[in-house]
Amino acid sequence: MSPRSTAPHEIVERALALSRADGCVVIADEESSANLRWAGNALTTNGVTRGRTLTVIATVNGSQGAASGVVSRSAVTVDDLEPLVRAAEEAARAAGPAEDAQPLVEGTAHSAGFTEPPAETSSEVFGSFAPALGESFATARAGGRQLYGFAFHSVTSSYLGSSTGLRLRHDQPTGTMELNAKSPDRSRSAWAGASTRDFKDVDPAALDAELAQRLVWAERRVELPAGRYETLLPPSAVADLAIYQLWSSGARDAAEGRTVFSKPGGGTRVGEKLSELPLTLRSDPSAPGLESAPFVIAHASGDESSVFDNGLPVGPVEWIRDGVLIRLPTTRHSAGLTGLPVTPTADNLILDGGGTKSLEEMVAATGRGLLLTCLWYIREVDPATLLLTGLTRDGVYLVENGEVTGAVNNFRFNESPVDLLGRVAETGRTERTLPREWSDYFTRAAAPAMRIPDFNMSSVSQGV
Repeated sequence: MSPRSTAPHEIVERALALSRADGCVVIADEESSANLRWAGNALTTNGVTRGRTLTVIATVNGSQGAASGVVSRSAVTVDDLEPLVRAAEEAARAAGPAEDAQPLVEGTAHSAGFTEPPAETSSEVFGSFAPALGESFATARAGGRQLYGFAFHSVTSSYLGSSTGLRLRHDQPTGTMELNAKSPDRSRSAWAGASTRDFKDVDPAALDAELAQRLVWAERRVELPAGRYETLLPPSAVADLAIYQLWSSGARDAAEGRTVFSKPGGGTRVGEKLSELPLTLRSDPSAPGLESAPFVIAHASGDESSVFDNGLPVGPVEWIRDGVLIRLPTTRHSAGLTGLPVTPTADNLILDGGGTKSLEEMVAATGRGLLLTCLWYIREVDPATLLLTGLTRDGVYLVENGEVTGAVNNFRFNESPVDLLGRVAETGRTERTLPREWSDYFTRAAAPAMRIPDFNMSSVSQGV
């Protein structure tokens, strides 16, 4: 029997019917994906995939509390269901009481499309994009540059059912496009990326024109030493830093004194002013173009997720408002430990600083400074300050008297995104962007460009 011959909602219902545990949550994820890859101004590969993953979460009540067992399998058929359910129950019985145990969520209205077939993508999603990409290849070839990159689109339909009566469904499209332009001798490289839901808003010609300009800038090379420089961070780099900050802002760790959001002497920094600029950092599952699941889909428990919270509604939340820290992410369990509101995170992030300038306008207002393309290989150095290190890549440019005058060497940086909030001098207008470092995990982001008066380039990097 084909793994896809039984509808996902039927798989969920059958698994729940087989359960002998005190509680059960079943998540069926139906995913389809399509991709294009290209190198040297020519398409190289393309493909389409389909798959199903089933996650069974069994909860067993005991004298010391509830335990949970989680088992996931791919390509699941009806014949696989009972062994999978029994394995989850056995895992729950073998586990000790779950620290994050809570009553399973109930009372949420059923999703209207729960019994409908899953949404799917196909190569047709590139129907208008692929011909435009081909025209960009011809333009690049005539201009003496080579284009490399890939486009990826997936749609995941998640069906969530529980023994408490939840029947929820969410369709999540995710698209990314990354484009590299290189000089024939590979000494100059430039990158641009885009996040999209359907590839109807991705313009390869516009991205190629932007990269062509950067390769021209890089014809003049300037060597600079390590140091602190006035630096313009584009939206992609700002989003990468903001995402890591969100990932590091769990309420429990903060309350226990382990993070940059811990208050000296105990508690958290909620209510503290982090920036003099009117910065607002927020998540919203209904944000246009950045839509994400309006309820918790947790395949495992972790620092800021809990399988017991599956189906919990997710709404809009402001993490920072007008520069003041307002909320930290919590599960129901960590909210109880910290006394903070229950605040699950949506799968998107939006930073708005109130600015209206484009990045080009910010460059024109720069006396002398650096313009980055993106950040790369970001790693944490010190959780107490959220000090991060990483590299610049694919173009760092020197700005003099409002104009880009050449490319400089790459750098390693050492900065804390929280510290940067207190030092940012200017923000541009917020726009949707692709966070390059985290594009495999987090694609739904919007951020402004930022002017940092003293960004710390700690050492020179020899990367291109």
